[in-house]
Amino acid sequence: MSNIILEVNAVTKKIGKRNLITETTFSLEKGKIYGFIGPNGAGKTTLMRMMTGLIRPTSGNILIDTFDLQANREKALSKVGAIIESPVFFEYMTGRQVLRNLSRLHPTIASSEREMHIEQLLKTVDLHTRGDDRVRTYSLGMKQRLGIAQSLLGNPELLLLDEPSNGLDPMGMRELRDIIFRLRDTANYAFFISSHLLDELQQMCDELVIIRNGAIVWKGPTHQLVQDGQRLEDAFMELMLS
Repeated sequence: MSNIILEVNAVTKKIGKRNLITETTFSLEKGKIYGFIGPNGAGKTTLMRMMTGLIRPTSGNILIDTFDLQANREKALSKVGAIIESPVFFEYMTGRQVLRNLSRLHPTIASSEREMHIEQLLKTVDLHTRGDDRVRTYSLGMKQRLGIAQSLLGNPELLLLDEPSNGLDPMGMRELRDIIFRLRDTANYAFFISSHLLDELQQMCDELVIIRNGAIVWKGPTHQLVQDGQRLEDAFMELMLS
């Protein structure tokens, strides 16, 4: 059985005569954490929006667990959980109420199993002791972890996270990183994480996907790009200036 969860095949996105993404091809495997980086305007948001079905490619296709995202949208997206930008919740609700309401949007979750599923997710993101507290009492890090729990409701196999560490203090970053590691190691999830925090990605990611001017200029293991104690920031700048 293939370990590939996502394939981007010769994807191009045009607006008028301008190419935002050009003939982009890569794949992601389960059980790995991928960092997605590039300068502002490189096409990161456009590509992530295509991967979540929010916009269509002009040409090429995207397969998620072999399902074509355009031809079989529902089945393809059932394999994906995503946080694009910061998660937004009704702050008067408790964390448990937030997940309970959102769980009703997932027809695969049987009503008899809903509460057990929610409790397990709260434990997964280390919020089980705060599940009955209102979201307005949560720190930013706790809200991000609740967002992770939300993205896991439908039992996906691929998680797309856009700037998940943005605004977090060092403790919040560490807690989020530990949860991501645990999910990769115990549940074989694939993570695709877009971030400007290169030191954080260097600590976290098995592989990197680097984009410039709408095209992939590097994809491979982090240790192959960052060698001999080098910082990812320096390796990235060398790549951008080459």
